[in-house]
Amino acid sequence: MAKGFILDLDGTVYVEEKILDGVKESIDYLRQCGHKVVFFTNKSIATRNDYVKKLRGLGIDASIEDVINSNYITTIFLNQKMKPEEAVYVIGEAALFEELQSEGIRITADPREANYVVLGWDREFNYRKLNDAYQAWAANNAMIIATNPDRTCPMIDGQLPDCGSIIGAFEGTTGKPVDYIMGKPSKLAADIVIKDILKLTPEDCYIVGDRLETDIRMGIDHGVQTVLVMSGITTEEMARTSIHKPSYVLPSMKDIHQLQIS
Repeated sequence: MAKGFILDLDGTVYVEEKILDGVKESIDYLRQCGHKVVFFTNKSIATRNDYVKKLRGLGIDASIEDVINSNYITTIFLNQKMKPEEAVYVIGEAALFEELQSEGIRITADPREANYVVLGWDREFNYRKLNDAYQAWAANNAMIIATNPDRTCPMIDGQLPDCGSIIGAFEGTTGKPVDYIMGKPSKLAADIVIKDILKLTPEDCYIVGDRLETDIRMGIDHGVQTVLVMSGITTEEMARTSIHKPSYVLPSMKDIHQLQIS
């Protein structure tokens, strides 16, 4: 029976512009066995189309239907929640704005008009943006939505602060947690990927990723088998001490054929 494989990207399929050893062959293997493969990244600074182009450039066959990012989950959530007259104040980069606007989300630069605030990874984050988001929350009781909780993003020569740092700044200001997180490990994200895209049951799916608190936690929370790969951000010490225990641990995607898939 066909299974569904939800593959993380950064630290699992590639790091920056370099595909990890054996990944293409492993994806080909899964597809040749009749399994469904989709790619799910929490990263909000590129569009789904950008990811399709990147994967194809690395030799991996991919279409827009195969790629999910936290921006896409955010647009679905907002379209379900927002009234036509409502607006969103956005902290993020061009890709987040582009994907929200392409789905008809009304964006405002005036925090006094904002009914929602979206926090994404923003490498030009500053005090003005933090203050605007705070004023929308304080004056309008705006709902606060974060694209993803990742504290850092893996790079070839280290790590960079990700959206988690911006969440931290906002929560440090308000003293309260954000209302919703859109990407992994949220239930909304899990339901969209498993039920709507893969059209499978959680028991027939595997999530493969390098992050315990997002990839592995999403699988554990929602009944999906989990595969931790040690090619990204997680160290052996982190894996040993974490409360999020994966179903399987592999050195990398190259070893995916070792799974006993039934």
